[in-house]
Amino acid sequence: MTDRTFDDALGSAESPTEFLRKNRGRHPYPVPEEHTNWIEEVRSWRESCSLSDLSHHQKDLYVEGPEALDVFADLGVNDFTNFEPGQAKQFVACNPNGYLIGDGILFFLDENQLKLTGTPVTPNWVEYNLETADYDATSTADERYHDKDEPHRTFRYQLQGPNALDVMKAAVEGPLPEIPFFNFDEVTIAGVEVRALKHSMASNAGFEIWGPWEEGEAVRNALVEAGEPHGLRQLGEKSYKAQGQEKGWIARPLPAVYGDEMADYREWLDADTYEAISTLGGSFYSEDISDYYLNPIELGYERFIDFDHDFVGKEAVETMVEEPQREKVTLVWDDEDVLDLFRSLLSEGETYKYFDLSMPYWAVFHYDEVLDGDETVGLAKYFGYTYNERSVLSLALVDQEYSEPGTEVTLVWGEKGGDSPNPKVESHAQTEITATVAPNPYVDAER
Repeated sequence: MTDRTFDDALGSAESPTEFLRKNRGRHPYPVPEEHTNWIEEVRSWRESCSLSDLSHHQKDLYVEGPEALDVFADLGVNDFTNFEPGQAKQFVACNPNGYLIGDGILFFLDENQLKLTGTPVTPNWVEYNLETADYDATSTADERYHDKDEPHRTFRYQLQGPNALDVMKAAVEGPLPEIPFFNFDEVTIAGVEVRALKHSMASNAGFEIWGPWEEGEAVRNALVEAGEPHGLRQLGEKSYKAQGQEKGWIARPLPAVYGDEMADYREWLDADTYEAISTLGGSFYSEDISDYYLNPIELGYERFIDFDHDFVGKEAVETMVEEPQREKVTLVWDDEDVLDLFRSLLSEGETYKYFDLSMPYWAVFHYDEVLDGDETVGLAKYFGYTYNERSVLSLALVDQEYSEPGTEVTLVWGEKGGDSPNPKVESHAQTEITATVAPNPYVDAER
């Protein structure tokens, strides 16, 4: 913690863009780089079963009280009709101008008890509103494991793949209850009462399991043992990062909190908060920070929006729905252009921005420019190599006229001028990658 506010820190730079690009790299992800080898780990969620450890990099915000649900209804675009204990939903929050602050998974734990899980951005926004508005509810924040000295309150594991259901049946003591999609129930694993959320993250039924932190090792060992006959692989950092390109979820958009309308919120945030210390990077560059903002329509969240209730940003989002929006697509990088990136490392002269398999990661908020000739026609966000498709993919938002599968565009690779104040970035030559538009999600089973 620090005595300075986020707004104090932001005021020390010429612009929010300059401020964010000077930040230092990525956030730690404290799991092994590989448990076995990352290629076989990547194959597991397609061919057998994968086990991910999500216990460290997300924040949990517990909200309790008679008006616990009210704060989420006031901030979220979602429909909360018939939302009940035992259910979960993807919670989406916008700023007053309708641009995305962030999203997370909202769990209805019990009557008047909810939990929001995700990167700290969205839980921070909810926590701020609870503290500054008059709600009959209180919150308890369980910060990310590396943001505090004490252990996390709960562990969180994720099973996915064609054999995930079989692994759960083998691990759970007694019969596995019938759990509807995005509902959760109590089960017992290794003598420990845990909760299991039913979801689908990579083509097949999956489960997210959480319980008391001190029992995490026993539960993980039981899952690994139960999964051995079913080809289970634990995911390390390299394989875990490769999932996003296949499932089509655009991770880590820049939160829309840097304008004047959010000044009070930035005064509430500390200078060492996630929004203040995360890095902006990639080839797209603008001095206007709002050019990095995304909205819920273009991100595919329109199906969640309920205009029958008031929420922050409602009028702006209503206008957005009536206007043309960029389309969410997958960009498939040209194989020869990818090989050129590696070929430059073996030749005399300048090299292109290094591409680390499975995913080079030097900026939390990554934005690449997408061109048609000299015209900017979109932004590319989450990217990386997936062994399952033998391709490098970017998840992108492009103007509608460029969204037809098969359309060719150009992705600019590398930082502006080939340099960056971020020490994670080596000097390099910026280059262009030919990319072909494909559906999002890219994998047929996901679609």
